[in-house]
Amino acid sequence: MFQCCCCRDDSLIYKAEVFTGEMLYAGTMNSIYIQLRGTMDSSHRICLPKSRFIGGHPRGAVIELDVPCPSSLGHLEFVVLESEPYLPFCFLNNDWFCSKVVVTTPEGDTANFPCYHWISGHERLVFREATGKLIFNETWPEAIEERKKELQSRRKVYSWSIYAEGLPEIMKVDSASDLPAEVRFSFTKDFEFIFTAVEALVSLKLETHSTNKKQWKSLDELSHVFNGHKTDVYEYVEKNWKEDTFFGYQLLNGLNPMMIHRCSKLPENFPVTEDMVKASLFGKNLEAEIQKGNIFLVDYKRLHGVTANVIHGKQHFLAAPLCLLYVTPEEKLIPIAIQLKQDPGEDNPIFLPTDSEYDWLLAKIFVRNSDFAEHELNFHLLRTHLLAEVFAVSTLRNLPMVHPIYKLLISHFRYTLQINTLARQALISEKGLITENASVGGPGMMEFLKKAVASLTYSSLCMPEDIIARGLESIPNFFYREDGLKLWAIVHRFVQKVISHYYTCDSDVQKDCELQNWIKDIFFHGFLAETSTGIPQSFSSVTELVKFLTMVIFTVSIQHAAVNNGQFDFGGWMPNFPISLQQPPPTTKGQCTESTMLKTFPDINTTVNGMAVVYLLSMQSTDYVALGNGYQDHFSEKTPLELIHETRDVLKKFNFEIQGRDVSLPLPYTYLNPNNVENSVAL
Repeated sequence: MFQCCCCRDDSLIYKAEVFTGEMLYAGTMNSIYIQLRGTMDSSHRICLPKSRFIGGHPRGAVIELDVPCPSSLGHLEFVVLESEPYLPFCFLNNDWFCSKVVVTTPEGDTANFPCYHWISGHERLVFREATGKLIFNETWPEAIEERKKELQSRRKVYSWSIYAEGLPEIMKVDSASDLPAEVRFSFTKDFEFIFTAVEALVSLKLETHSTNKKQWKSLDELSHVFNGHKTDVYEYVEKNWKEDTFFGYQLLNGLNPMMIHRCSKLPENFPVTEDMVKASLFGKNLEAEIQKGNIFLVDYKRLHGVTANVIHGKQHFLAAPLCLLYVTPEEKLIPIAIQLKQDPGEDNPIFLPTDSEYDWLLAKIFVRNSDFAEHELNFHLLRTHLLAEVFAVSTLRNLPMVHPIYKLLISHFRYTLQINTLARQALISEKGLITENASVGGPGMMEFLKKAVASLTYSSLCMPEDIIARGLESIPNFFYREDGLKLWAIVHRFVQKVISHYYTCDSDVQKDCELQNWIKDIFFHGFLAETSTGIPQSFSSVTELVKFLTMVIFTVSIQHAAVNNGQFDFGGWMPNFPISLQQPPPTTKGQCTESTMLKTFPDINTTVNGMAVVYLLSMQSTDYVALGNGYQDHFSEKTPLELIHETRDVLKKFNFEIQGRDVSLPLPYTYLNPNNVENSVAL
């Protein structure tokens, strides 16, 4: 413990701990000074001691020092940090990243000052004690002024930019290296994570196949290429991908549980007859089964008219299928009819399980390729990654660090801006993996994304409402629904209690100008001022605020885990989740063979690049943070800390419940186990 030479026996001693960040280059050789300010007085400006071994303040260091004061400072309000180049070696001036300062008062009380900010030479930074305060509760003019300065500074750094017309806006930044360090990866993740196709192919030992433009000769050849990289689920998928029951299972508990809905009436453009499906319904009447709620539909109509990609000089193809499914008396969901294009006609047959093996199998493969498009671009990219960026940028622009909503949300945006910047470069840029290798890549990607944005609504982002709207309340063996609704309830209860601690009535919400600016930014820049989305433009009640915050947290953590974590498991085996198809949808029956299927699959190089995509998106770093963690770095009051502890206990209990259930399942559903849900869109 460093003790200032000005300490006297009659001084009151405040003990300060100053934390340097963990990210690369967080340390500094500069001289750092600290001052404490309270409601009654301020301490002297004191220089922080430097490391005795290397000098300066190294990455990850915790500096402890005594700050003497002749009398009590009162309630601690601010910490002032100043940085000066280490004279006489001015060329050693470099930035320093401070994570936080913790001060213990002479009375034994602890005050936390979250910083998470870079400080340059000759810079002075004033930041607040962690007690959450709304702007209309501020009593010090200096405190109000500091809030304004903080936001003015942030808005210069975090500005909006149009990535493509008709899509949610993004943060204006040229590359990940240009991002402010407080939102960049830690040293650990930087060291582990290189978001490039080359690195993924090397890790998978597939780099020699990345230039092989030949077609697959057999499924055995495909299986042997990927030997050694298979998870247990991957192997289950490879073994069962042809089965109708597994096809149905995936629409509930696979990568994309978001397309299926109960069929209350057959679409007019899907003329399925009783005779077609009589065998699949075990002789039962189709209309009667529809009325009983046993018939379900997936409709990929957003793909209709989308331009299919040209890959390596070859035209590839997209379907826009409709698929009818039935819940059997054994509570298995099975497909019973597939039409591959939206417009019915003689050249658009309805494929049935009673057709030849490869007619039926190829129809299901086209559905799975359509599911790739909907999953990767709509439900994964748009509805988790891009929305998470909207929420993050608005938070950083409009809410000061002392704001309770900032404290509630900021840990849920950890690494999001960097991963999105990298993903745009690696996946959907002009030379991105999806752009160059997916049937829905190329010019069709933006065509499809604009259609997906048009379907985006507030209600569809709120899981309880979405489940009801899709008529899925009682479909059996729907583990995404079971686990997701439980987690929604846990998050909602936590948010409600935290928000009620700060907002005692609806008028508190209405007069919080910082909060109103936050939602306004989200409405205009994220949802493009479309009132049809149902996204609020302002908040008038605590209830409205709690619901919206629950949706934000659910989207960037739980929903992202549901559509992200199983990508290598379910998508690594290409026939189950083909990134592209190079033959058009069949127009007649009785012509398909195994050779037809193999010719339809993407070439070897496209396949391995597709595998690189799902591998990249499934990697987990060692500094992973699970759901419910991170809040404690920003809150300091007793009530929120108690609620955080209570919620962690609830999540821990639910974790064990899921593990107990999964023991009896042939294929465990682990993606919404709280331990497996990352707290933010960090991958």
